[in-house]
Amino acid sequence: MKALVLAGGTGSRLRPITHTSAKQLVPVANKPVLFYGIESLVAAGITDIGIVTGDTAPEIEAAVGDGSAFGARVTYLAQEQPLGLAHAVLIARDWLGEDDFVMYLGDNFVVGGITELVDGFRTRRPDAQILLTEVTDPTAFGVAELDADGRVVGLEEKPAAPRSDLALVGVYLFSPAVHEAVRSIKPSARGELEITDAIQWLVDEGRTVTPTMISGYWKDTGNVTDMLEVNRSVLERVEPARLGTVDESSELVGRVRIEAGARVVRSRIVGPAVIGRNSVITDSYVGPSTSVDSDCAITGSELEFSIVLGGSRIEHAGRIDGSLIGRGVQVTGVQRAPRAHRLVLGDHSLAQLTA
Repeated sequence: MKALVLAGGTGSRLRPITHTSAKQLVPVANKPVLFYGIESLVAAGITDIGIVTGDTAPEIEAAVGDGSAFGARVTYLAQEQPLGLAHAVLIARDWLGEDDFVMYLGDNFVVGGITELVDGFRTRRPDAQILLTEVTDPTAFGVAELDADGRVVGLEEKPAAPRSDLALVGVYLFSPAVHEAVRSIKPSARGELEITDAIQWLVDEGRTVTPTMISGYWKDTGNVTDMLEVNRSVLERVEPARLGTVDESSELVGRVRIEAGARVVRSRIVGPAVIGRNSVITDSYVGPSTSVDSDCAITGSELEFSIVLGGSRIEHAGRIDGSLIGRGVQVTGVQRAPRAHRLVLGDHSLAQLTA
């Protein structure tokens, strides 16, 4: 069994962060979202992985390499334009051959992995297996309609008038039957080959399409709110460690991980939280659900429920909450301390904050 991981796309909902970085490489608990997906595939016994890339291909390839760091073998498949999920299957046809495969969206996050799902597919081997979860806004997703017996009868991509609240999770399992399906459909009104249309073709042709409701945690990390929520969820399971230095005037409370080379000086860290390698926290408070990446400096500030990417500096900025701060950012305060700020800053930004 192989895996097809989709790591293209523009990441428009995460701009300005994704103006200079692939959305799949934005870190959650200081590790790129894409890495969690690859690790879950390897844990399920799938080590032959094809990664579909777009404009950010050099960055993705530099981060993942040949896959050996994950115990996998990675092949890169170029998609010149983001023409839909079914188009990704189309361009991967020769590489996929006649193998069953998992298609995994590289910016999706499934807590607990997919091992049980993969084992079930291998045992029952339907033509396709889709994962579904109830959502409050089905218009933002591919949506499935089931009949009274729980069989899939209809699928639609981002419908204006959804016929159900069951969204397709970004993990699909296919037999080689899907290749005929993707060759048989036409581009949608969006100009894309939709995977929902391909699965609908399988349904219409009487093929076996098995729906599975997932009760665990799933997020599409395509926007800032979901990215922060996934960060919070992952940090809840962080292993506490004090690999860096913490002076006697500082306090660590709860699940806090201080990476090697990091320093905490006259500060209070309340977990779950991670302070990355060689970062320095001075005269500051870092609160729950916060990850600070490597080579950052937090001075005279308060930070909570936030993600700070590598090489950023936050100095005398008052309180920052619910924020995603890019790489190489400088946030500096003024004389009057502000109550709170909510920020989404792109890489190499300079922000000066007033009350």
